[in-house]
Amino acid sequence: MKIKFFLGLLMAFALTFINCSDDTNSNTDGTGKLTVQLTDAPFPFDMVAEANVTVFKLEARNKDSEDGAMDENTDSDMDDDGEGSPFITLMEEEMNVNLLELTNGVTEQLASIDIPVGTYDLLRIYVKGVNVVLTDGRTFDLKVPSGEQTGIKVFIKPGITVAGGLSADLLLDFDVSRSFVAKGNIKNIDGINGFNFKPVIKVSNLSTAGSLTGNVNTLEEEMQVALEGAQISVLAADTLNTSGFSDADGNYTIMGLEAGSYKVFAELEGYIKSDTVDVEIAVANKTIQDFQLVKEVIE
Repeated sequence: MKIKFFLGLLMAFALTFINCSDDTNSNTDGTGKLTVQLTDAPFPFDMVAEANVTVFKLEARNKDSEDGAMDENTDSDMDDDGEGSPFITLMEEEMNVNLLELTNGVTEQLASIDIPVGTYDLLRIYVKGVNVVLTDGRTFDLKVPSGEQTGIKVFIKPGITVAGGLSADLLLDFDVSRSFVAKGNIKNIDGINGFNFKPVIKVSNLSTAGSLTGNVNTLEEEMQVALEGAQISVLAADTLNTSGFSDADGNYTIMGLEAGSYKVFAELEGYIKSDTVDVEIAVANKTIQDFQLVKEVIE
């Protein structure tokens, strides 16, 4: 199946604060656990073999610290990394990741560390070594605008609170369709002559979010057959919120959906688009929605 690069799909950095405590006195502690994981939404572009990123440092800003007490929409202290800086280093070691291997809920842990309690309103993600490998073997090394020197800045709105001994969850969705921009003629692999890297990242608070998962299949001789590459579109208030794609087993998972009501449908070239169904996403839960598509009949 031919799928263009500019499909509205999301790749995600998922930062997960885990390890909850039942101790009622733990809220008086001075630190909370922060675990950082990396994930990616499905990437069905059949001309790309790898999308590689090296993450070598992660920082978070505690706006409740003396040096962090400022307008959360500003980054005026971006170069203040000395003593008293509101930025906490979460990880500082090179980790090479092929984002295409992290799909449908698979994650890669980046860090797990105790950090001071407070409200964190900004992340800085330092990356280098970004490249795209096509299925014909060609590799394109991409320039990283500011990400290597000052970090990719991602504001958290509203800020997320880390309480003593407790946990919080944050998901970063890396928008591939706008972040990895192919150059040349993308209708065939020979026409692609490079990529531009312009990182666009969306934040979701997993403490108020859930996930949507399910299977897409069709009936052949009264047997269910998995469909790979089907696009599952999630709409909020009749506007596209996000989308995902089924894997070789027909399974899909879309993470980081804020709790609430959505409309969802599935479609695949050569098949009739499914009916649009209503789904309810609950906090910290998986909502299951399967689809069975009917093959188009060409007369």
